[in-house]
Amino acid sequence: MHSPRQRRFDLIVFDWDGTLFDSTALIVRCMQAACADLGVAVPSDATASHVIGLGLTEALQHAVPGLPASRYPELGQRYRHHYVERQHELVLFPGTLAMLQALKARNHWLAVATGKSRRGLDESLQTVELHGLFDATRTADETAGKPHPRMLLELMAAIGTPPGRTLMVGDTTHDLQLARNAGTASVGVSFGAHAPDAFADFGPLHVAHSTADLADWLSAHG
Repeated sequence: MHSPRQRRFDLIVFDWDGTLFDSTALIVRCMQAACADLGVAVPSDATASHVIGLGLTEALQHAVPGLPASRYPELGQRYRHHYVERQHELVLFPGTLAMLQALKARNHWLAVATGKSRRGLDESLQTVELHGLFDATRTADETAGKPHPRMLLELMAAIGTPPGRTLMVGDTTHDLQLARNAGTASVGVSFGAHAPDAFADFGPLHVAHSTADLADWLSAHG
């Protein structure tokens, strides 16, 4: 009888939007609608999607760099308005729930590192009934935003896993740079906010082109 394969990673940390949740297009549209509300230049799809993964204020500052600093809170409020109005449209990528359940069955610790706010993440967790699957979560408004390593370092400290036993999974260069800055391995996914052309600079172990691809890789190599 073959002995069970030893895990390479004890802790697997997932980005949220564009990695587990099919939310990239909605975030882009809400950001553009908020800019239109304020009568400022509307960012292109490429510009708006590139900042996904950052904290909201930082994302808006990068997407709309010419706005007076005093108006970013107003822009953020309009973004949240549009997002709340349409968040019921959001769904997990097909196969995500089964993937997470399989990882839990193998006794991996699971965590989330996201640019969302704590309120936004908690609402999403309730919406898709994921309570109990994640052992720890960190959001951009309660720690340093990506790619600063603090978010990932705090998750590793909370679980008690070293960088060598931790894997970060994300759809943006912000996620992969976060992993590099924190000294962990990473896996990229190509179906989220960023095209994978720039991923190679951050040395991911794999780039998954679907949730099924990601699940298969994690099953074989995680």
